[in-house]
Amino acid sequence: MKTLFLAACAATLSLGTALAGGEGWTSDFEAAKKQAASENKDLLIDFTGSDWCGWCIKLNEEVFSHDEFKTGVKDKYVLVELDYPRDKSKLSEETQKQNAELQAKYQPRGYPTILLADATGKPYAKTGYQAGGPEKYVTHLDELQKSKVARDEAIKAASSAEGVAQAKALVSALNAMGLEDAAVATFYGDIVEQIKAADPNDETGFVKKIETKEKFAQFESALNQFGQKQDHDGALKLVNDTLAADEFEGPQKQQITLIKAMILGEKKQFADALTTLDAAKAIDPDSQLGSRVDAFKDRISKMQAESEAPKTEETKDGE
Repeated sequence: MKTLFLAACAATLSLGTALAGGEGWTSDFEAAKKQAASENKDLLIDFTGSDWCGWCIKLNEEVFSHDEFKTGVKDKYVLVELDYPRDKSKLSEETQKQNAELQAKYQPRGYPTILLADATGKPYAKTGYQAGGPEKYVTHLDELQKSKVARDEAIKAASSAEGVAQAKALVSALNAMGLEDAAVATFYGDIVEQIKAADPNDETGFVKKIETKEKFAQFESALNQFGQKQDHDGALKLVNDTLAADEFEGPQKQQITLIKAMILGEKKQFADALTTLDAAKAIDPDSQLGSRVDAFKDRISKMQAESEAPKTEETKDGE
């Protein structure tokens, strides 16, 4: 009896303290996948910061802790909590290691991130905090679960098609999920390769799209390096070279042009900055970025006015 008691205590301690999500949640990812497979359920994965993330805490209090939520999902999902608290003592070292590996694999872009995945761990939809309480959240999840149905139907349709038709069906499968590019690359690389093989001339435009996104990510990485060094000249050269290469269009070109204007403003080249802002807006005046250009122009104009204003006697005396 004593041995059994000690074993039970050890098992309990290995799981760390009680989960923020409460009863019905697990932090053991591999066990959750096995359970989902055996019970024909999906995974609901909650990336959370239980002791620092305000929206995570609200989601627990307003949704996850309520019986209406637990009843609404019990036949559909195995609930997995992946916690990243500031107080590391809340988790065992084993759980911390597992969560770090899953964070690197799934790359959540904020907290809370809620991923819906099949029993193998392949995500098919994502969400986060939603106001409205547990019943509304369950309805929201039901809508998201349709993404899996659309994914599977498109993949099935692709299996009986060839060439561009097959590629289009597979692109439809990926688009149905609305996942981040990193998730597509990590979990659906096989489908990406099938699309490339089925559509070597890229009639779907899919390959161009992903290659452009990869190039833009490289641009952002290089720009961040100049930003960390406060190297405005280097950043401006990078932006000018990128625009001259003319590899981007639409929202990406507009974003790069806007970045150029901001750099020129930092360098106090205000007239050039304002001209560049006009060029950015002209790319797409009705886009989200385009609608913000006038506010940027006001800011640059104020900076220009302050720079050109005559110095007061007090300012001169202080020099």
